[in-house]
Amino acid sequence: MLDSKNTSRLKSQNLNRLAAIDWLPAVFLVVAFLFLPAGSDSSTLNSLAIVFISIVLEAIPFMLMGSLVGGVIEAFLSRERMTALLPKRGWQTVCVAAAAGILFPVCECAVVPVVRRLVGKGFPFAAAIGYLLGGPIVNPVVAASTALAYAFGWRMVALRLVGGYFLAVIIALVMGRLFQNAPAIIIIENGPVAASCEDLHHPHDAACRCCSPHAANAPVDWMDKAGAAFIHAKNDFLAVGHYLVIGAFIAALAQTVIERSLFMELANIPMISVLLMMSLAILLNLCSEADAFIAASFQGMMPVSAQLAFLLTGPMLDLKLLLMYRSLFTKRAIVALAGMVAVMVFLFSTGYQALDGMLP
Repeated sequence: MLDSKNTSRLKSQNLNRLAAIDWLPAVFLVVAFLFLPAGSDSSTLNSLAIVFISIVLEAIPFMLMGSLVGGVIEAFLSRERMTALLPKRGWQTVCVAAAAGILFPVCECAVVPVVRRLVGKGFPFAAAIGYLLGGPIVNPVVAASTALAYAFGWRMVALRLVGGYFLAVIIALVMGRLFQNAPAIIIIENGPVAASCEDLHHPHDAACRCCSPHAANAPVDWMDKAGAAFIHAKNDFLAVGHYLVIGAFIAALAQTVIERSLFMELANIPMISVLLMMSLAILLNLCSEADAFIAASFQGMMPVSAQLAFLLTGPMLDLKLLLMYRSLFTKRAIVALAGMVAVMVFLFSTGYQALDGMLP
């Protein structure tokens, strides 16, 4: 059990860590100006601007769509109703939960608060992990954005959705077995919860960025719910929009300024290229509805296995998710989850590379 003092200390730590993350856009602007080649010809800068704007404009509609879907789910769909639609126990629950994003699509920015509420209502731990990892990948919005980013190359869409579902199920089942008799959820007297949604953001925020209003203030009229859905969508969109900008700039920089020979050398070493793209996904904190446009921009520079690793890693494991996991899981569970995600994505991506090389 966590006493009130420990809970307050955890909330303070989460606020301090997330406040540090809020400095990231400012740091990015400084670094971006330093990276701009002031002495180079205008054609390089023009190419950089065109590629950067193209990636952002292609991705924004899908980020907005995902934010709206998440807002509607938060405002109109109760956790009790969602829980009632799933099997109660066994591996079947994990299999269904990992694919629940097809009906309840949310990005990784919104899935942690949803899972926290589900666990608080008695949702099985393994099933919660399945939805946590599978929901942001196995959903129609992500499928559509990936298809568009890859010019309707359905192989990448299938690889991402099937791979995401497979990894979510396997990791969830293993996590359920590992923590069958060990604590994995942070508990206080009122149930599995740590910091509230507001505690994960600045206290002066007008609305919560990642979950619907508390039950005491929850809207009951459908017009109020619609308003709450738009507020949630707006906050979600603004909360992750700057990460898209940073990711788009890095991708554009890689295409126009950095020597392609460097990427070609890395591409010849599948394991290194996979690790590089996994690290990039962890650092960029992109939204799962938009990251396909960043991955697709590396076509011709990175092998398919590395692009796939990028698409699978981000929705399961990045910096903001690690911080949000602190509000739900114990440190031991976070280490186990992060380690399993990294190892499984690496094995899946390199395994696909090896299998693809053996096919005619």
